[in-house]
Amino acid sequence: MSKYRPKTDDQTGSIFEYLAKIRSQTQFSKPKDPTQGSLNIIDPLRDAMRQAIKASPSSRHQIAGEMSHLVGETISKEQIDSWTRQSDEANGRPVRHIPAEYLPAFCKATQDNKPLIILGETVGLFVLPGPEALRSEIHRIEEEITEARAEKKKRLMLLKEMEGSDE
Repeated sequence: MSKYRPKTDDQTGSIFEYLAKIRSQTQFSKPKDPTQGSLNIIDPLRDAMRQAIKASPSSRHQIAGEMSHLVGETISKEQIDSWTRQSDEANGRPVRHIPAEYLPAFCKATQDNKPLIILGETVGLFVLPGPEALRSEIHRIEEEITEARAEKKKRLMLLKEMEGSDE
């Protein structure tokens, strides 16, 4: 089951505005000189994967099936569980990490790019969504603007009625 993506027209906003917005929402900055352990991002990556699974309309079984289809290898729900589980070391299990070649399939299956964004930001890269994602976001912003204008118009009419009845 995939998420609903509304059709949008070919409106494009300023890429500079979009970059400024993304930059303000992320911890993007110039990479610092790496210190020992500073590039160990397994915990933020694991957290991002758990959040992506939680926000996805698909079950873990469906995500595994979609990933299997996308990479051409069998990926099980148990593998996904082991990649996102924090208690491996405490329970004597070997610690498992998602192989890098599976991350794009995971992001596509969950429709959440945060794990890839974490990887990029760690080394100072700036990850941008594709044109369709930008168009979708622009469309959503336009809908919010339209709703806000309608609310403003209602309030102006109410104000006009209140001022007219006072006289």
